[in-house]
Amino acid sequence: LPAVSDLVGTADANADRAPDDRGVLPFDGGETAALDRVESYIWAGDHLREYKETRNGLLGADYSSKFSPWLNEGCLSSRYVKAEVDRYEARRVENDSTYWLVFELRWRDFFQFQFAKHGSDCFHREGIRERTDIDWRRDDAKFERWAAGKTGIPFVDANMRELNATGYMSNRGRQNAASFLANDLRLDWRRGAAYFETRLVDYDPASNYGNWAYIAGVGNDSRDRSFDVRWQANRYDEDAEYVKTWLPELDAVPAEYAHEPWKLSEAEQASYGVELGVDYPEPIVDISD
Repeated sequence: LPAVSDLVGTADANADRAPDDRGVLPFDGGETAALDRVESYIWAGDHLREYKETRNGLLGADYSSKFSPWLNEGCLSSRYVKAEVDRYEARRVENDSTYWLVFELRWRDFFQFQFAKHGSDCFHREGIRERTDIDWRRDDAKFERWAAGKTGIPFVDANMRELNATGYMSNRGRQNAASFLANDLRLDWRRGAAYFETRLVDYDPASNYGNWAYIAGVGNDSRDRSFDVRWQANRYDEDAEYVKTWLPELDAVPAEYAHEPWKLSEAEQASYGVELGVDYPEPIVDISD
């Protein structure tokens, strides 16, 4: 029989997996931790009243509820969260933010029903719309650069490095990382979804593959869901704090260039201590237009 240490790991091995202090939360498992998070986010911190305004944040524990890991593992139920929101509305305030949190729970359930309806079609490259007009490509080198956070597009890279280091990524980050792979690189969206499956602490099959298909234009909405990554980066990380947190090699680069370092002249690169192609990758694709 294996020793206990073979199953749970040694102290040294566990030390190697110590949480990254840049992560948003440690995400301790179990119902107690789940209920503590609900109490902390909704009641003690009173963050629910501003959820709609902060939910697109990128850094810190409380820009969003982050209930998803516990919902996914069955440590927390959507009904419990809904009941707490109802109680909060009765005791404190009912506003767009309280509505929006419940809406996100319904969006999560929506994908569950969609997968119950469409079954394995949800995992087909052409999606539930059976689209055959998209020229999906296979490029292992580009996929590996995307997965490693080495595309040369800072906003994408920062999000992928956060995912790899912590198992978590914001909703805004997931949409941009997914759109870049599916729409800018035109790589099979299912490879990206499968990679998220191996990394996300809150992985849920329906939510993960459903949202990836949605972004790729083969899901419930066939409209162009492509994200302008540069615009998104400047809109949601205006001072480049998030990018610099996860890409320390760009720390000295001014905010106006941190999202587009390819605009730096050789002299500016030398001045800021970052050489493209050496300290930070050249862009994998041209997104300047």
